[in-house]
Amino acid sequence: MSDADSPSVRIDAKLASLGDWRGDTLAEMRRLILEADPEIVEAVKWVKPTNPTGVPTWEQSGIVCTGEVYKAYVKLTFAHGAALDDPHGLFNAGFGGGTRRAIDLREGEMIDPAAFKALIKSAVAHNVAKLKAKAKK
Repeated sequence: MSDADSPSVRIDAKLASLGDWRGDTLAEMRRLILEADPEIVEAVKWVKPTNPTGVPTWEQSGIVCTGEVYKAYVKLTFAHGAALDDPHGLFNAGFGGGTRRAIDLREGEMIDPAAFKALIKSAVAHNVAKLKAKAKK
């Protein structure tokens, strides 16, 4: 894979192509995710004709969260959000399912950076613990 094909470069291109508040918002959330845990790996998944740039994902011992962009909001979906403590009430979407939870951010909205980083760290810890438990079996 060339540098131009790396997930980080592809995510940079997606953010730049948006050219509006959604790109700025997702870029800021990405920055916080990578600050929260420097071992998180960026990936791009679910590339298809209707979404040729795919969906950015942040992973460590499994998917931590995804970053999706819609017309009216940016959605950060936590793969195992239902299993995480959310003392600051950051999750505001995805309550219908038993596994995932999401944070929808509309134009002008931001969340507390420290609370968000704590949620990322909690998601990483959950993934690591789940992987260790699986390895013991």
